[in-house]
Amino acid sequence: MDSDHRVGDLVRQLVHHLQNTSSSNPNPEDVNYAIRILSSRMTPPSQAADEANSIKSRLAKQSKLSHALTFADLYSKFASQTGPGSVINKQSLLYLLKVISEDRVTNPHPKSRTDSCYSLLKNGGVLNIVRDPNNTVVRDFARLVSEESDVLEKDLVSDVLSVCEGIHGKYVKFDEMLDSYVLSESIKVSKGMRIMVLKLCELGWLFRKVNRYVCDDIGENVGKSFRVGLQDEVVEYRKLLTVLQSQSLNLSLRRLAVWFVEPMVKMRRMALLVDSCKDLKGGALAGEIHLHAQHGDPLLHEFMKLLLLKVSSPVFEMVRSWVMQGNLQDLHSEFFVSEQSVKPELLWKEGYQINYLMLPSFISKSLATRVLRTGKSINFLKVCCEDHSWADLAPSRGLGYGETNALESLVTEAEKRIDKHLMHAIFNRYKFKDHCLAIKRFILLGQGDFVQYLMEIVGPVLAEPAKTISLIHLSGLVEKAILSSGAQYDDRDILDRIKVKMMPRGVKDRGWDVFHLDYDIRVPLNTVFTESVMGSYLRVFSFLWKIRRVEHAVLGAWKTMKPNLISCHFFTNYPKAVGLQIVSTSRKCQLLWDKMNNFVMSLQAYIMFEVLEVTWAKFCNEMEASKDLDDLIAAHEKYLVTIVEKSLLGETSEALYKALLMLFDVILRFTSVADRLYEFRTRNTTTSKTKDAKTSKSKGLETDSWLNEGRKAVTQRAGEFLSIIGQDLDAVSKEYSSVLKGFISQLPTQRHVDLKFLMFRLDFTEFYYKLAA
Repeated sequence: MDSDHRVGDLVRQLVHHLQNTSSSNPNPEDVNYAIRILSSRMTPPSQAADEANSIKSRLAKQSKLSHALTFADLYSKFASQTGPGSVINKQSLLYLLKVISEDRVTNPHPKSRTDSCYSLLKNGGVLNIVRDPNNTVVRDFARLVSEESDVLEKDLVSDVLSVCEGIHGKYVKFDEMLDSYVLSESIKVSKGMRIMVLKLCELGWLFRKVNRYVCDDIGENVGKSFRVGLQDEVVEYRKLLTVLQSQSLNLSLRRLAVWFVEPMVKMRRMALLVDSCKDLKGGALAGEIHLHAQHGDPLLHEFMKLLLLKVSSPVFEMVRSWVMQGNLQDLHSEFFVSEQSVKPELLWKEGYQINYLMLPSFISKSLATRVLRTGKSINFLKVCCEDHSWADLAPSRGLGYGETNALESLVTEAEKRIDKHLMHAIFNRYKFKDHCLAIKRFILLGQGDFVQYLMEIVGPVLAEPAKTISLIHLSGLVEKAILSSGAQYDDRDILDRIKVKMMPRGVKDRGWDVFHLDYDIRVPLNTVFTESVMGSYLRVFSFLWKIRRVEHAVLGAWKTMKPNLISCHFFTNYPKAVGLQIVSTSRKCQLLWDKMNNFVMSLQAYIMFEVLEVTWAKFCNEMEASKDLDDLIAAHEKYLVTIVEKSLLGETSEALYKALLMLFDVILRFTSVADRLYEFRTRNTTTSKTKDAKTSKSKGLETDSWLNEGRKAVTQRAGEFLSIIGQDLDAVSKEYSSVLKGFISQLPTQRHVDLKFLMFRLDFTEFYYKLAA
């Protein structure tokens, strides 16, 4: 009895010390509660086998070495006490004191006088209860806990089940401000039970979020499929709650937590998907869900697979409809192929594009490009070619998520069938190669007899001011040139497409400056021969036309200065001194003509053979190897770009092109001087002096007026005229050599290696190279 009384006094002193109040007597309820807890069979956790060493280590780590030494001394005295009156469970007592110390550190200012005791006994201070075979301690502990609560556990279980179904409970309510379920602080329950209830209510909070998203009525196809998939899971979840509610009397919060493990995992995943996908639609939504499906948990993997089967179904149906029929019924812009309203000639390049924001992550970019081209080819056949025979061989099959190989096979089969049909229509029905050849012959001046005859008949007309030239007259001359050449036997449809085009003209422009030949391209070939492409062809024609003009002028000069003309007429009416001066000037003129003729012929041969013919042969090979329209367009663009760059029309050859135009101007000036030189003698041999006088006056040559003035006057006047001609030839020769040297010096800096062949043609003896050095 004395020992029991002594233990009671010690417990009262301990409770009084923990409460730290001014009252001399502690609260009797706290004392009784502490005695009941201490009288139960408890043991420290297994990891507290040596609490003394643990306490000394903690004090040493806190740099309290003096306290650690004091504790070690006191503990050695305490451990050495044995016999009557000594503490039997020394290790348990040390553990109790350690917990009290830790509790005072973590909760230095309790809200009430009982908080300290309750915190000690309920928040880490309650030691593990030894579960004996009769479970008496467990029942005692449950009875103690029930005495602390105002609510029975079964009522809390019922509330949790209601909350998880989206219904407010009697004790658990949803707080809109906190966006969570709360158990009112006014309701007295144990801290452990309160925590358990709030943890279980997380399932209700997740369900509330998912159910709100499912109930939204949005018209997007993929979004609807996603909601249907979530709705199916919600239905299964409600079935589980119905079963649990029927067994609620036999459930505890802990048992309920076990039942909620699998629904909690799925609901968390669904809530995460809702947060990630609430602002997404179409392929972007399906792709985001696919990324979340990459999970190692078998439960989640299977759940996500079933969900993706529903979500991806509209996407695969749109893919199937697009590659099989070319249909694009996408009212909500969910498909990764987007459509633009454009003209038929722009349908292929601008009518359909890939919207990468809507491309699901389970479809690669390369596959998406093939899907785009297949459907685009079908629509090109329908709109531009008015061809529907491709649909006769179109198979039909369904697709689903995970069937990547089946999707690849479907697209491969469809693109082969459609591309083959489209290329057959382009080459056979619309004669693509024939039109390319016609452009090469007439626009790129590859038809030699046509070009030669055209130059002869339009030359005098184009020498007139541009504003005085009739387009109809020029068109008639072009038609005449066609009928006078081998081109007259070509297909009439091709010949009818050759048109004369007059460029915008200035006040001083001549016909040579504005005359162009154009080729009329119609649907569907204008998909390849676009406006920009035909603009490049016009640039090349303008350049080739300038070369032909210079060539024609040089050859025309030669016709007036050939040797038989000189030997027959130059020495009949002039004095010997004048004849010798004429011979000297003519020789100078012929030498300069030879240089210019060599340059023009070399340039002409380079353009015709090194540029046009070689590039055409490569283009024909690539044309035959093209498997689809994109390949054909790429091959033609490469062909045209190569011609432009090798013809000195590229951006990197601007300086070289300007130097070449300067050479052309110098050569044309030379032909004008040569004409003046030989005209003054040939006019003397004509029979009509009146006509010659008018012509000479218009040219600035007054030979007829001074030929009859006497030998001395003839010698003087002819010497002055030939001196002027000689000075003009010297000036032209000097400028020509300077410009040509600059032109040749720029050739090695060009990108295309073929331009080195041009340099070799123009300077095979390295004369100009050494001159420049």
